[in-house]
Amino acid sequence: MTGRVALPVVHRAMVASLATNIRQGGTSAQCWKYDLSQDRSLGGSVRIGQSQGSFLTHRSTNLLRPAAAAISVEQDDVNTYLPKGDMWSVHKFGGTCMGTPQRIQSVADIVLSDSSERKLVIVSAMSKVTDMMYNLVHKAQSRDDSYMIALEEVFEKHMAAAKDLLDGEDLASFLSQLHSDVSSLRAMLSAIYIAGHATESFSDFVVGHGELWSAQMLSYAIKKSGAPCSWMDTREVLVVKPSGPNQVDPDYLESEKRLQKWFSRQPAEIIVATGFIASTAENIPTTLKRDGSDFSAAIIGSLVRARQVTIWTDVDGVFSADPRKGLSFSEAVILSTLSYQEAWEMSYFGANVLHPRTIIPVMKDNIPIVIRNMFNISAPGTMICRQPANDNGDLDACVKSFATIDNLALVNVEGTGMAGVPGTSSAIFSVVKDVGANVIMISQASSEHSICFAVPEKEVAAVSAALHVRFREALAAGRLSKVEVINGCSILAVVGLRMASTPGVSAMLFDALAKANINVRAIAQGCSEYNITVVLKQEDCVRALRAAHSRFFLSKTTLAVGIIGPGLIGGTLLNQLKDQAAVLKENMNIDLRVIGITGSSTMLLSDTGIDLTQWKELLRKEAEPADLANFVRHMSDNHVFPNKVLVDCTADTSVASHYYDWLKKGIHVITPNKKANSGPLDRYLKLRTLQRASYTHYFYEATVGAGLPIISTLRGLLETGDKILRIEGIFSGTLSYIFNNFEGTRTFSNVVAEAKEAGYTEPDPRDDLSGTDVARKVIILARESGLTLELSDIPVKSLVPEALASCSSADEFMQKLPSFDEDWAKQRSEAEAAGEVLRYVGVVDAVNQKGQVELRRYKRDHPFAQLSGSDNIIAFTTSRYKEQPLIVRGPGAGAEVTAGGVFCDMLRLASSLGAPS
Repeated sequence: MTGRVALPVVHRAMVASLATNIRQGGTSAQCWKYDLSQDRSLGGSVRIGQSQGSFLTHRSTNLLRPAAAAISVEQDDVNTYLPKGDMWSVHKFGGTCMGTPQRIQSVADIVLSDSSERKLVIVSAMSKVTDMMYNLVHKAQSRDDSYMIALEEVFEKHMAAAKDLLDGEDLASFLSQLHSDVSSLRAMLSAIYIAGHATESFSDFVVGHGELWSAQMLSYAIKKSGAPCSWMDTREVLVVKPSGPNQVDPDYLESEKRLQKWFSRQPAEIIVATGFIASTAENIPTTLKRDGSDFSAAIIGSLVRARQVTIWTDVDGVFSADPRKGLSFSEAVILSTLSYQEAWEMSYFGANVLHPRTIIPVMKDNIPIVIRNMFNISAPGTMICRQPANDNGDLDACVKSFATIDNLALVNVEGTGMAGVPGTSSAIFSVVKDVGANVIMISQASSEHSICFAVPEKEVAAVSAALHVRFREALAAGRLSKVEVINGCSILAVVGLRMASTPGVSAMLFDALAKANINVRAIAQGCSEYNITVVLKQEDCVRALRAAHSRFFLSKTTLAVGIIGPGLIGGTLLNQLKDQAAVLKENMNIDLRVIGITGSSTMLLSDTGIDLTQWKELLRKEAEPADLANFVRHMSDNHVFPNKVLVDCTADTSVASHYYDWLKKGIHVITPNKKANSGPLDRYLKLRTLQRASYTHYFYEATVGAGLPIISTLRGLLETGDKILRIEGIFSGTLSYIFNNFEGTRTFSNVVAEAKEAGYTEPDPRDDLSGTDVARKVIILARESGLTLELSDIPVKSLVPEALASCSSADEFMQKLPSFDEDWAKQRSEAEAAGEVLRYVGVVDAVNQKGQVELRRYKRDHPFAQLSGSDNIIAFTTSRYKEQPLIVRGPGAGAEVTAGGVFCDMLRLASSLGAPS
């Protein structure tokens, strides 16, 4: 019994392989009766027999020239010399570039615009076609009848593209070849369908047609312009040999001979070649595996000693970090140059650069690779070459890029019995090798007490189990204390060729990570110093990438801001940010992004930044109900920005009570709210202890003196070793205004009413006149000076007449206040008679460890008597400034100066996070 299966003409080795497949794919004791001879489009048939002498024969219509079948270097004379050197430029266009007829024409235009004497163009299959071809094979060997429909879809896609791109004889010629090839594939797939199996070589043979058709269409498109052009089936030229699982190595000597032979037959100035596909030494079709088209371009560039290999893609070049992994495209920087080693390191860690093997062929001949964007030809791209010039030699230039790998686990093998014992590391990694796990990174302390290494998380269970079996006795005897697995890890790699000769790179990296509140689990760095690798929690990976990237000035120092309380001070701050944001970004590399605004009833949230030119309108139209917990969660869960700060512009005690939790979450806090630092002493000490022990910042300059540098001055004195003896000052802008204007014949109630009308006082002036606000400032300064005082320890002389303290409203208070004007006039007259003025002051007596708030009289030549408006004045008497106190004076009230003080704290925070100071 025999069957007949139509097949294309293929090489004997392929026929023999197919025969084996068919015998093995069915039932060996039986034969098939399968006749496709009626299908005239197949052009021939093959007999399949059962007996020992069964064989395959074919009637040829030369449907498809086999790979390398027409070339025999040994038999044919070489007629035309293959020129080599700088006259050649090599271009590679991927599937995206070849995705549509319009894009193929654009590729042709790019090639024609190259002024090089000779051009070699490597092309991939049209976008999605390679997947479609693999799907054909899968369907056929799964005996899914729909493979015929899928093949028809492939045919229609290319026929439609050709009709849109070509015309006349070129179109007729291409369509004729396309019909012939599809007929061959139909027969091939039919045979695979019968066998129920396809070897890798048969699969490669089918899949490679996508590249063949792309190359043919592009060559015709170039010819339309009148330029001489040939297309090359690289299976006739490139010879490779397997070198491992899913990997091949080029045979450069044989490939060069075949290229010379091919060129002797078709010596065109423009050659369009297929990417991805090649042949074995036995002329069996194969592929170059992963990223094969790039590899093809590099190999061919090496064979002709090209001036340059240009890889055309859909991005402007190589990014300093992958924008898909946490950075926006506006923040990631296109690198102008990379060394071969840097590109190699980046690609190992998953960066979208080039596969490491693509670099090898050009590296040995010092041929630059340029990554360019076909859709933005004006962009110069990234050049990968031997040793890029370093223009400025600074820290920013020595670090080129950052890359990450997720879904890893750390395995830590630890024990005192490991120290000094030869062969321990060998035994550990032999176990890992036997399991077949891939070790991404290794770290070992010089004490040899422990070894840790990273493996893919999906492989760690097998590694752990094998290690426990191998070291069962050592664990039982205590020579090893544990084999520990830490899941949920990621790697952050910092890459740069010049890191080896630049001190301080590691310090900057780890400083950036620490300030972003990120804990590092393991570190590895080779002596070449091309790469610093750190292992950290996967949940911290995006934040770590952004923090490190920002620290090396590859992007702006970005600070995500949440504003709590968009009232008088908060609203003024938002307007100041709006006016200054562009200047800060341009001049200081500081990018302040307000990603949340919340009041008492509504809040506005954004993942990337609120448009501050219309924040009021957005808060009115797009706000949602206010929820402080959700507001903070929005800040904390935002992985777009590594550095986040909450700015509390309220005077709310309940808001201030959350500062500790926010700092613990790694969110910085800035505030003019005095309630936290003047509240219960134990809460204040706990807050400051946390802040000092972490890299999370807490700034509160505006809690005393609005925008005046009072807190920072006090800290500067203490940190430089000075000793505080006394701090005395007029801390209330409101009360300063009242007593500066309470002179002549003016009444006290009239001056208070004027201050209230001007907006200097709280809605209820008693809040100012009570002295409580001054007492809070005194307690803040006392605690900053090292005194452990409670607010209740500060005696306060209230300016509110006792009889008016119980008034039911501010209006009632203001109506009754004039009845006390005579008492105030008497105090003023007594002071004037003595050549003095009245001033309401707060005092910190550090020597006697106490404080007080009261109304005092000062001589007219005293600095406190020289004030005007709402100025504050603070005098520091210290060991250094004992005879002549250090005085800070300036406006101490008003939304503008208070918001300005908060703004200054934001810039101070940005400076500590890496922006220029």
